[in-house]
Amino acid sequence: MIEKPKPYEMITDFVTGSEIPNIGAEENRQQVERFLVKTKGYSKDDIEVDADLKFSIGDEEVRSNVDLVVSVQGKRFMILKCVPGSLVSRQRETLAAARLLDAYQIPFSVVTDGKDAELLDTVTGEVLDRDMEGIPSREEAVERMKGVKLQSFPQERLEREKIIFRSYDEMNINVQRKLQGKGQSA
Repeated sequence: MIEKPKPYEMITDFVTGSEIPNIGAEENRQQVERFLVKTKGYSKDDIEVDADLKFSIGDEEVRSNVDLVVSVQGKRFMILKCVPGSLVSRQRETLAAARLLDAYQIPFSVVTDGKDAELLDTVTGEVLDRDMEGIPSREEAVERMKGVKLQSFPQERLEREKIIFRSYDEMNINVQRKLQGKGQSA
């Protein structure tokens, strides 16, 4: 007997306006998107949803995505991983994504369930704040970017960081990504 996929309730993504399945931590992400725009002063244009993350480990191509990426003044400033449950258990995956997504380490990483958040310094891995209010506003982000020296991730640690990200990412049950055909190793 062939199992039919169960129907998913569709909702409209706050930032993109696209119809998306309401599964996994999607409600958390929608809450965070609204928070970033309505409370923290970012425009929808400052926020990338499901930013593509691609890299190779040997002959294997890894494809995934990052829930939210916030840019200010044309530079990626912060990534946000929206999760159900424990924030601490997702810190390492989030840091790895922020270190691999661009040519430089995106300065700040956030793990959030929409109610609580942990703001991390991507370069050091240090937890800087532990609540939603600790997420920098757009105005604070512009100010912080003035003092940030964008750094590439050390080449000698790059392969290890890729393996760490892939290991966490493979454990994620991301039905939405599978429905869209994303996140499959080639």
